[in-house]
Amino acid sequence: MGQALPDDTLTITELARAMGVTARALRFYEDKQLLMPQRVGRARVYSHDDKARLHLITRAKRLGFSLREIREWLALYDAIPQHKDDVGLILLQARNRIAGLERRRADLEAALSELREFEAMMTDRLRTQAAAPPPMANRIAVAGGKGA
Repeated sequence: MGQALPDDTLTITELARAMGVTARALRFYEDKQLLMPQRVGRARVYSHDDKARLHLITRAKRLGFSLREIREWLALYDAIPQHKDDVGLILLQARNRIAGLERRRADLEAALSELREFEAMMTDRLRTQAAAPPPMANRIAVAGGKGA
């Protein structure tokens, strides 16, 4: 019989189900050292901190962050500053991340605006084409005449 899991922990299956990901994804994140579950025997045991960390990972993936960027982001959360210089460095990193996200948001807003303008142009073109009479060659062909 296997060892009992500590209270207040989740198995890989329970965490995967709770977070809407696969066990394979959890093993991938562990392989990339984004998650570091404890082990009881051969079983992976996830804490609620691991669940919160996975929430950050999945959100960052959904927002298009690379694994490298996610690792850097998680490092900000993992840092336990001991000295004033450490706090200042972490604060600077957080501010740089915020500035980068603000630039990304501005770029996304500009891209969305351009796409919406293009969509409107194509919609107008479709309406115009649907309302316009067919070209002269088509009218002649439909009438049974021969084109020039």
